Amino acid sequence: MPFAQSDNARIYYKLEGKAGRPALVLLNSIGTEMAMWDRAVPYLLEDFLVLRIDTRGHGGSDALEGDYNLLMLARDVTAVMDAAGIDRAAIAGVSLGGMIAMELALATPERVTGLALICTTATAHTQMWNDRIAKVRADGMASIVDAVMPRFLDADFIENNPEYAETIRRAFLSTSPNGYSGCGAAIRDMSLLDRLAGITAPTVVVVGTLDQATPLAGNGELVLAGIPGAELAQVPGAHIAPIGAPAEIAAALAARFA
Repeated sequence: MPFAQSDNARIYYKLEGKAGRPALVLLNSIGTEMAMWDRAVPYLLEDFLVLRIDTRGHGGSDALEGDYNLLMLARDVTAVMDAAGIDRAAIAGVSLGGMIAMELALATPERVTGLALICTTATAHTQMWNDRIAKVRADGMASIVDAVMPRFLDADFIENNPEYAETIRRAFLSTSPNGYSGCGAAIRDMSLLDRLAGITAPTVVVVGTLDQATPLAGNGELVLAGIPGAELAQVPGAHIAPIGAPAEIAAALAARFA
């Protein structure tokens, strides 16, 4: 298993596809792992060299105790890019992954050729995240899974594709409470909204039409307004859009970054 060392943590990654194609980094949402991209990767490999990363605290990456922050998580991405031999790439992130992508584009713009900000936002509900972090630290992941799943995937998709819904649920339950709460703190404490005008990378904001967690109103629209030249793409499905709309996600990325 390939790992990159970033500060005091090992970050798990997977490099897939043909060398020489444009590089694309895929970042997962909180409470998932790189497998959330499995349905989209076959489409993406037609155009990109794909680098998938398990965010710190998730999947195969180390889950250290304490609060994380977006700059720490962005440094993890550049450490993985270095380990994989990728100097510059388009960054596609879902939810937390999109927040990390924005921080990365601000901190190291020379590493970023484009941004796909998928089902994400630049503002946080502080009290909600304080409550969720406290609950997970006290009672574990099972204490919030039933509240989270209907926001991850819409009801029709869950009914018609139970195998994918169960996979996401299983990954959520296997996430380390340390990792989830650490990343939850990074979301809670982010300071992106007032800095979005500093992002210079070509950007597409991808919104799921059934996304209850980060709908266009109050979320995607703020990112669109804040990043100069950002474009909107809407895809069917809920918050974990690469599962619900893999071909549509891949087409949106290929049209702009391939």
